[in-house]
Amino acid sequence: MLAELDGEVDPILVHRPTMRVIDGAHRVRAAMLRGRTEIAARFFEGSDEDAFVLAVQLNVGHGLPLTLNERRAAARRIVLSHPHWSDRAIAKRTGLNPKTVGRIRDQSDVETVAEGRRVGSDGKSRPVSSVEARRSAAALLLANPKISLREVSRKSGLSVGTVRDVRKRVDQGQDPVPERLRRQGGKGAVIPAAAVSALRSTGRVSQVSERTDAGNAGELVRKLARDPSLRATEAGRVLLRMLMVTEVDRDQWEEILRTIPGHCAPLVRSVVLQRAQHMRELAYMVEAEADGRD
Repeated sequence: MLAELDGEVDPILVHRPTMRVIDGAHRVRAAMLRGRTEIAARFFEGSDEDAFVLAVQLNVGHGLPLTLNERRAAARRIVLSHPHWSDRAIAKRTGLNPKTVGRIRDQSDVETVAEGRRVGSDGKSRPVSSVEARRSAAALLLANPKISLREVSRKSGLSVGTVRDVRKRVDQGQDPVPERLRRQGGKGAVIPAAAVSALRSTGRVSQVSERTDAGNAGELVRKLARDPSLRATEAGRVLLRMLMVTEVDRDQWEEILRTIPGHCAPLVRSVVLQRAQHMRELAYMVEAEADGRD
């Protein structure tokens, strides 16, 4: 049918390093049947792996459609060659459902992506597990109730839709991380609804962070340590030990940073962010408890 067409056809796409036809094999054959010795072409300079992805993507969109089995086989190959791509990014290129790609990934022998991040179909890098990012987003929303969802999305790396879900959960006093994700990434503290509502109604959310400059943290901790009401109970002593052990100045932080091995950095970062989130949640609950007693 192509050989019988009059006029020029679209240029074929050729992988320049190997001179393989990425898209247009049928057009080449039709030109040969017509006795042609030349055909218009465009060149692709990328790797073999990227050339394969491009071939699949183009053949999903036009020409003789790939069968379901062919698209699944293509997805398996792309999962191995591009493990840093998200399920949705691969699904977009292979014409499959993201959940299907996820099952293919689970069945493939793929090494864990460095730092647990993948690149989405929008080109943005996001963590494989959104547990840490959800807790960071919850902290941002509580610290500044007027912050836009888009701004939280930019700072946390989550999609706007996920940030919207986090805000809904926080407003309802639920853990910002759903149970299914907590099973994967560790359980976080639930922010009580009473604490959230008290902070929202009194406007104390933003005041918590504003009052951190009220005095030197070290001096405040030592003042608390002299309070007999705290020292008299086991819970009070636990609180004092917790506050004292984290009393580190900036010079000491920099010294600690220089001693952290590169392979430990992601784990250290994850633990520190989780602990920081828990401390922030404690600050909100202390504030709400004080309001209740007043």
